[in-house]
Amino acid sequence: MRIAYQGEPGAFSEAAARRVGPDPQLVPCRSFEEVFETVEAGPATYGVLPIENSIGGSIHRNYDLLLAHDLPIVAEVELPVVHHLLALPGATLEGLRRVYSHPQGLAQCERFLRRLTQVEIVATYDTAGSAKMVADAGLTDAGAIASARAGEVFGLTSLAASVQDFDDNITRFIVVGRAPLEHAVADKMSIVFTLPNEPGSLFKALSVFALRGIDLTKLESRPIPGRPWEYRFYVDLAVARDEVTGTRALAHLAEFAPMLRTLGTYASWKTHEGRMPDPFEVMS
Repeated sequence: MRIAYQGEPGAFSEAAARRVGPDPQLVPCRSFEEVFETVEAGPATYGVLPIENSIGGSIHRNYDLLLAHDLPIVAEVELPVVHHLLALPGATLEGLRRVYSHPQGLAQCERFLRRLTQVEIVATYDTAGSAKMVADAGLTDAGAIASARAGEVFGLTSLAASVQDFDDNITRFIVVGRAPLEHAVADKMSIVFTLPNEPGSLFKALSVFALRGIDLTKLESRPIPGRPWEYRFYVDLAVARDEVTGTRALAHLAEFAPMLRTLGTYASWKTHEGRMPDPFEVMS
């Protein structure tokens, strides 16, 4: 099993990819777009992408990419995230002048970073990539917010551990691919739809699920390019696409939703039988 993920070795996405199946061959990618392209072109069977963090919120770019690519969601993975402030051996907290990390990593450690005076906060493409940049450039006055695993990979030490704002810091990842995962029984579905711009349209749409006792586990709106103040609605539902209630709810919604697309039906993380223990989980 070859799995593409965004970031350098030591990224949290790498740890999530290791939870998808036993002994995966991992394919690091520079960007989220490259993850989709790598799966579409065939070098990887699946791609792992962060979609939501319990502190930083949604990763909006990946919602847009789900619609731009024809790759269904086949699984989800949850990963506890523990951030460290990493620096070269010999560096001190007082001597730092810059701290690098992905915008989500910075957002998850906002309270800690506010306490660092005289330090410039710099957003980069990746948490582990920030650690690599500090190590490769020999930056003795810079640090990176990343995982303990990234520190091990790039020879950095931890100046401060567990610097995220909240202990219950969890990132939810989706797995995209053309083939379903083995031994996974679907009990969840993700969809996207648009609605006419008229009073009560969203209430009407959500009622097709409420009337059938279907739980909405996530609701996200994203702007439609070229149509100011109009939105697409992304919804996660606690029902499989092929269950009778799910099928009937979608048929009902399709009666008045101009656009409706199923993004995937898959096993929720709590019931995913094939999930693997993460060897890098909660390292501190």
